[in-house]
Amino acid sequence: MDEARARRVLDMAELAVPVGGAQLLALGENAVFGIGDLVVKVGRSAPGLLERARRELGVARWLEQADVPAARPARDEPLVVEGHAVTLWHRLPDAVRPAEPRDLAELLRLVHALAPPSLELPRRELLGGVRRWLRLAGDAIDPADADFLRGRRDDFAAAAAALTPHLPRGPIHGDALPRNVLVGPDGPVLVDLETFSFDLREHDLVVMALSRDRYGLSPEAYDGFVDAYGWDVREWEGCAVLRGARETASCAWVAQHAPANPKALAEFRRRVASLRDGDAEVRWYPF
Repeated sequence: MDEARARRVLDMAELAVPVGGAQLLALGENAVFGIGDLVVKVGRSAPGLLERARRELGVARWLEQADVPAARPARDEPLVVEGHAVTLWHRLPDAVRPAEPRDLAELLRLVHALAPPSLELPRRELLGGVRRWLRLAGDAIDPADADFLRGRRDDFAAAAAALTPHLPRGPIHGDALPRNVLVGPDGPVLVDLETFSFDLREHDLVVMALSRDRYGLSPEAYDGFVDAYGWDVREWEGCAVLRGARETASCAWVAQHAPANPKALAEFRRRVASLRDGDAEVRWYPF
């Protein structure tokens, strides 16, 4: 979905506020617009995304009742415009500083201490998109690389299913990165709640361990994350399995952009070569 399409959906949504001056804040899985005191998220038109939008709103209300600092909805049900889910949120104050791994850890401790909500949360299907992303890559990538990643996907899916967790299973954010935290005047706030799941809590912790090893997060910043959370997931024998699963998914995710973007193709080739070589220290770059 491009910005022009998202703005057409916004125009048709019949909001109670004028949308002519809507400011595009982000364009990714959703188009996110700022309109006065509101944030409006326009989702893609695809099967299952309306239900995901409903679940995200329910998660937000659950977190509000539990006093977890998080984005708060301005409307409890999504609007539906030509198959697109449109959700309304109260706009947060501007950030006073960039979010740090320690801020994220403090919020994860709160989330991981919660009992499950009354609404049903899905499992974290980390590898669920691999085959689709590789299909979207088509002939832009080497078929041998696609086969290699499909094999890794199957192997790590089986290995992950057999893991014995260190922490009790429960609610997780599902995409636990500092980019999903806003540090406002009152402290860190959790945002982008659509990947909330019920699964291994280690999923939320492996993300930062991989950021340290692959994406240039400093050891000091990672140590701050561990200190604030209270446990280092790298001590767990299952860490390598979840890390490998996440690397596989991240590599395949980049592949889908390769047909239209030479930089994505170069990054994909860097990633898949490091996986083939078993080199855990090759730097990956966010895309």
